[in-house]
Amino acid sequence: MSLKKSLNIILLILLVDQISKIFIKTSFVLGESHEVFSWFKILFIENEGAAWGTKLSDLLPISEPTGKLVLTIFRIFAVLGIGYWLWDIIKKQSPRTLVLAVSLIFAGAVGNIIDSVFYGIIFDHSNGQVATLFTNEPYGSLFHGKVVDMLYFPLVDTTWPSWVPSWGGQRFRFFEPVFNIADTAISTGVGILIVFNKKAFPKNDEANEVKEDLGN
Repeated sequence: MSLKKSLNIILLILLVDQISKIFIKTSFVLGESHEVFSWFKILFIENEGAAWGTKLSDLLPISEPTGKLVLTIFRIFAVLGIGYWLWDIIKKQSPRTLVLAVSLIFAGAVGNIIDSVFYGIIFDHSNGQVATLFTNEPYGSLFHGKVVDMLYFPLVDTTWPSWVPSWGGQRFRFFEPVFNIADTAISTGVGILIVFNKKAFPKNDEANEVKEDLGN
């Protein structure tokens, strides 16, 4: 895959991701939801931490603002590393499958980085109100923005039977996480690398086959 095609994929994902986030941010109050189907809802939440909402301040003896700053800086370095990897595999004319997967991961990572770096200074808060874009009263500061999530798929929403030990009578939902387009791109890219590993890394497979032959 050429650099041009990779950039087109990245730009398309970033465009869809940011348009969807800005629309949600300027149309929904935090916590507001809209049912599209019984198994799919638009639910506006904001993620201040890492995966599953985990905060560094929950794991380390540091303040929330410091934890948020450290996490954002880590994400920036991670994106730079992924970007270099993408440039390198395109330069080496690696398999299309690998370039596609890394392009998706890179686009998703950049999409969430934009939220973390800039949203705190271009939006006001969404608590009990619809946020304003390019406000004079931003809710945060540079590098302290919150990632906007809105895609929610409660495919199963039921209650455990009373006879089930420990969980009887409790509510059970699957799938619980709320995510965004950027998260989807990252997950898809990782999924491609796992499912189509042999296509993505053919040279590694060939090298392993040679080693096995030599061992025999």
